[in-house]
Amino acid sequence: MKRIETMAKSSHGDLAMQQIQEICDQAEILRFQGKYDAAEPLLCETLAMVEETYGADHIEVATVLNNLAVLYKYTARFEEAERLYRRALAILEITLGPEHPDVATIYHNLGGLEHARGQYANGEPFAQRSVAIRENALGPNHLDVAADIAALAAILDGQGHYHKAEPLYRRALAIFERHLGVENYELAINFNNLAASAFHRGNYTEAERLYRHALGIKEKMLGPEHPEVAITLNNLAVLYKSQGGFSEAEELYQRALAIFECAFRDDHPHVATTRENYAKMSRLLHGRHEGEATQPDSRVAHRNEENPCTKVTLASA
Repeated sequence: MKRIETMAKSSHGDLAMQQIQEICDQAEILRFQGKYDAAEPLLCETLAMVEETYGADHIEVATVLNNLAVLYKYTARFEEAERLYRRALAILEITLGPEHPDVATIYHNLGGLEHARGQYANGEPFAQRSVAIRENALGPNHLDVAADIAALAAILDGQGHYHKAEPLYRRALAIFERHLGVENYELAINFNNLAASAFHRGNYTEAERLYRHALGIKEKMLGPEHPEVAITLNNLAVLYKSQGGFSEAEELYQRALAIFECAFRDDHPHVATTRENYAKMSRLLHGRHEGEATQPDSRVAHRNEENPCTKVTLASA
């Protein structure tokens, strides 16, 4: 599912479709920039226009439903996201058949939604289904297959199956590097996830190297105030705290929290997790120590095209 681009190709210059294309592209740019409040009304407007033009069960409606669901997932509106994903899935399975790669996109995203909810075991069948469909259709070394593999790895990682997850991360990374080069957003996500895996295995030097690499790519591609950057800042802070680097960790938590508070509502999981991490860090640093343990990671799913579902670790301290 190439977002809404298929509509432009099938419209033969129709003015209404050109307008829909422009609005959808603008919304996707805003979403990529982390400007979710600005992107939502544009995507809702696009959905209404596409439904009016094509009817409620047209394939192009599924494209916009998927994109709006991705935005709702980012902003922790999980029930709304699931409703839209399932509606898109029904349309695509009827229109294209159950083995089409676009159907895999929705399974990929449903897995990512369960991952974002912290329901990792519930997400695994969706992720496995996505990999199976897309490998069969596109072959084992396609970029979309790599994204599916990385998503499955993160779901396994979330269940504590680190030794199963790491080879999948590395397989995905090799495909991304082969196709995209050494500096790409997809690589940053996988470096972040490999860093989390290294952290869980106690390899803190490797974890720091990978987190720093991911952070550098994200800052270069997205800018220093993007929510994606804040995810890795938070995770790096968790790493430093675990090694006793309290001052360094506090500074990173402060920066991550400021970014999240600008991007999301107060009840968003990223805000809550980072705020809690920062409060614990401040108590440690300023002499009010409490017994603490590193908790299982809270994660969010991302990918910046039609199937935004590569996982990114947001660690809790």
